[in-house]
Order: sequence, then C-alpha cells, then structure tokens
Amino acid sequence: MILVTGSTGLLGSHLLIELAPLHLKIRATFREKSRINQVRKLFHYYFDTNSDELFDNIEWVKADLLNLADLETIFQGVEYVYHCSGKVSFFKSDFNNCFRQNRDVTANIINYSLQFNIKKLCYVSSTAAIGMNPSGVTTELNKWENGNTISGYSVSKFSAEKEVWRGIEEGLNAVIINPCVILGPGNWNESSLTIFKTAQKGLLFYPTGCNAVVDARDVAKSMRLLMESTISSDRFLCTGVNLSFKDLFSKLAQEFGNKPPSIEVPKWLSLTTAFISETIGRFTGNKSGLSIETAHSAYKTIIYDHSKIKNSIDIQFHSLEETIENTINFKQFDL
Repeated sequence: MILVTGSTGLLGSHLLIELAPLHLKIRATFREKSRINQVRKLFHYYFDTNSDELFDNIEWVKADLLNLADLETIFQGVEYVYHCSGKVSFFKSDFNNCFRQNRDVTANIINYSLQFNIKKLCYVSSTAAIGMNPSGVTTELNKWENGNTISGYSVSKFSAEKEVWRGIEEGLNAVIINPCVILGPGNWNESSLTIFKTAQKGLLFYPTGCNAVVDARDVAKSMRLLMESTISSDRFLCTGVNLSFKDLFSKLAQEFGNKPPSIEVPKWLSLTTAFISETIGRFTGNKSGLSIETAHSAYKTIIYDHSKIKNSIDIQFHSLEETIENTINFKQFDL
C-alpha cells in the first residue's frame, strides 16, 4: 500500500497520474472532497479509455494530518509514503499556518512512519529550504541561512525538512526532493499557476530576478524513480530550466498572443505595492495580491544545478515550451 498526502494539489495529482498505471494499491488523502473532481478531470486528460478504471482504483481518505486519530487510520497497512502535503504562502500573516501545515504535519508523518515501520518515504521539500549561492550556481550543498529577506514559507519548509533528517537519524529510510516553481495542468487560481491567469490578461511589467521552473510530470517521475531506487538519506534539487522572470513572462505572453512585458519595475516600487497589498489583506482577508516576501524573491538571481538528480536517476526534463503547452491544453480541455 502506498500513501500519498496532498493528493489534490498540483504535484500530488500528477504523482497519482505517475503511479496509477503501475496498478499498485494507493491511498490518497484529501481535505476538501470537491477538489477530487479536478483530479478525475486530470486522469481523463492524460489517459484515454481506462481513465475511470485507474482513478477508481485509488482509495480516497479524508484526513486532517494534524489529527492523530486520522493518522492512525491512514497509516494502517501502508508500506511506502509520498508526503506532498503542505501549504505555500508568502504572506506574513500566514506564517503560523504555514509552520503548522509544513513543519508540524511533517513531524507527525515522520513519527507515524517510524511507528508503522514504513519501508521508504519521499518528502517533497522545496528549493526554499536550500541556501542560495549569490556568486554562482546553487547546489544541494549550499547551506540554508535565515535572514531579513527569507520568507516564512522558507523557514517552515526548512524546519519540516529537519524533521525528515531527524527521522532518518532514528532509522527511517527516506529521500528528500527539492523542486523549484512547479508548473503544469491544474487550477489557475492556485499557487504558481496564477501566473498563467495573469499572463492571459496581459503583462506589461517585469521584475529583474531569475529563478527556475519545473514540470509537474518531471517532479512526479523523479519521486517515483527515487523511491524505486536504493538511494536513501539524501536530498535532490529537482529543477528544470533556469530563466529570468522577463523571459518567462515573455514566453507566456507569446503563447497567449499578447505583447511581451517591456517595463522593468524597480524593486522599491514592488515593495511599496506589496506593503499596501498586505496591509489591505490584513483587514479584508484577501491574499490574492503581491506579498512583501514575493517581492523580495522576484529580484533575486538564483541559478540551480540539477546535475545530481540527473546523474542519479533516469530523468530528462521537459522543455519550458512543452510545459506551457501542456498546461494550456488542459485548461482548454477543462472548459
């Protein structure tokens, strides 16, 4: 039995797509039943005649991963765990919730994995839990350090990753994967996919930073291959193409038939806008605008090296064009 947490998210749903054809017993956790229909649509998109058969073989279990009784139930009979569940938010007001959903939940998952003698666990961390090399290429060896521009999300993921290392020290067979910004078919109103919604409307402005994006299919496949391998007690950057935000926005604009962004936004203006956005959000509860932490990140230049994972497993990353095309095709399929 395989347990997959966070199964209705962008990565979790693609992991189910990756695992389902293997005809293994899969138990998938969810918090909101309405989100399961989106996963079913994804199965219809990727598979032809047997999409319903593959989807119906999944055992769906509603669970609060902070509730010990729920954990006791979902771990029954489980041998392998893919821990994808987590919260992504760069708003300061979400820090406590991020910490609970990332660090505290992961601590629970590790404790129960040890208690139930799980054979192997794969934890989805983040590049946010890896230190930045400001003068060159960032690798898994770069040490994470806290600072004024480090996001609360980064703190929560680093703390969660420490729980996995603690489990490894206590005898857990585990591996950690650190993806960057994940793109792929999913809900354009959530997480990293909101950039597609914005690009469709048109983008005039761009920040000067640089980061990496990766296809959800590539992260899911990497996770499966790492779990099937003898690799243990290690972490791997899972990043696709490195590119500037200007280039990313331009490629998206091109796909939507819009003009590429042409106005460089100074950092002070982005930070001012973000401060106003967060202030309004604290009163209204609306967190759809720019956050201060996101503004800081948009001006960092980070180049990631994914050679370690490519040398360890048989993975070839999709091109950015393939990722964008796949994401847009699903949106049209979903209409």
